[in-house]
Amino acid sequence: MVHFRRDFDSMVEYLAGYERVIEIGIGYRTDLAQALAEQGVSVTATDVYDRDVPSVVQFVHDDVVDPDSSIYADADAVYARNLPPELHRPALAVARDADADFLFTTLGGDQPSIPVERKTIRTGTLYVTRARRK
Repeated sequence: MVHFRRDFDSMVEYLAGYERVIEIGIGYRTDLAQALAEQGVSVTATDVYDRDVPSVVQFVHDDVVDPDSSIYADADAVYARNLPPELHRPALAVARDADADFLFTTLGGDQPSIPVERKTIRTGTLYVTRARRK
């Protein structure tokens, strides 16, 4: 478990530089969102299903394939963990509409279906698309 925690911290390091972030598809894993919020990052989590999140994280029901753009409007970054390839383009579109960076990891051997920068982190690869113009 210690090994996982050390790896996890590097994703926090990448995202902690943003003021306001949105996590797409939080599911049951709220640890990253909570860690970012505890470092002073404003975190909103979305999912197609209602989810319980820590009190320091705001939750909004949303589907990235048919998004409510107002949820993402003030985000500096949009991120997702284990994002399947069919959601890469819709998530990027949401980030671009918000003028936000898009960062994500994939499941196992899935490759990104959009142009990205690759950042090596201890748990694998973090894919980054710089969309911000602010």
